[in-house]
Amino acid sequence: MEIGIDSFAAVLKNNQGETITPVQSINELLERMVKADEVGLDVFGIGEHHRKEFLDSAPTMILAAAAARTKRIKLTSAVTVLSAIDPVRAFQNFATLDLISQGRAEMVVGRGSFIDAFPLFGLDLEDYDELFTENLDLLLKIRENEVLNWKGKFRPALYNQAIYPRPLQQKLPIWIGVGGTPQSFVRAGMLGLPLMVAVIGGETHRFRPLIDLYRKAGLKAGFAPEELQVGLHSLGYVAESTEQAIEEFYPGYAEMFTNIGKERGWPPVQRSHFDSQTGELGAFLIGNPQEVAEKILRHSEALGGITRVTFQMDNAGLTHEKLMNAIELIGTQVAPIVNQNS
Repeated sequence: MEIGIDSFAAVLKNNQGETITPVQSINELLERMVKADEVGLDVFGIGEHHRKEFLDSAPTMILAAAAARTKRIKLTSAVTVLSAIDPVRAFQNFATLDLISQGRAEMVVGRGSFIDAFPLFGLDLEDYDELFTENLDLLLKIRENEVLNWKGKFRPALYNQAIYPRPLQQKLPIWIGVGGTPQSFVRAGMLGLPLMVAVIGGETHRFRPLIDLYRKAGLKAGFAPEELQVGLHSLGYVAESTEQAIEEFYPGYAEMFTNIGKERGWPPVQRSHFDSQTGELGAFLIGNPQEVAEKILRHSEALGGITRVTFQMDNAGLTHEKLMNAIELIGTQVAPIVNQNS
């Protein structure tokens, strides 16, 4: 099983609780990406947001900077908001990243959990799903064809148009990032694309029926079972003890998600709800290395087998030092336990 980290390039605080500068935040993020590579993690993903608290509005820039400083770790988006970007430019960006990284680039494309990109780029929110469907179709056709003829509804047509550069990898890996919409799971299966499931609340095993829909659609479309990979993206954090992990993660988590909840009409975060998520069936991968490894294995069994799991840690107000320690523990203790037993 591949194990990695996803980041939204959050602006962090120092040990005195003071917000650090964007320059320091970005440089510390790059240090964490290098650390993940050094301790043997398999993948590092950068999200895409257009908000003050995150610095990932241009994720391929961060990934390219990391590519120049790392050796083996895969570098991916988490996710590329495909509804709000020209697929030609998206492909060119990641093809260039693939060249810089010598074949380590991937994409996870999705519709995103925020809508900030729509007004920013002059898009109509009513076209939310249609834009994604059309842009995904174009992106996949660009991946397969160096010279393209294509016509859609939202973007100008392409006539005998060559798209460059081409990536080092013969077929740039493209995953579909999904939340809880059945149509998204079925679409990914019909296209035979690997699936990255974001589970940021509830009980992970409840996603099994949706993943079964994905696998059924993929098999019906003629894809082999091994092509229908499933990855899991979860909030997580690892410390020397479970008590330490919970007490360090909860305050920043509660602050962040209470603020987001105000925008969406959610009630404030309650500790009881958080504790249910760190329990045996909850989605969060928070605890000591042994407990987190065992939980990953339980999640994999409950979902019928997963091939990748990524930790989302840096939106909980943790310091750079604590995140570096967590990455060390995930790479040197969690990953070996998981891979010895999966």
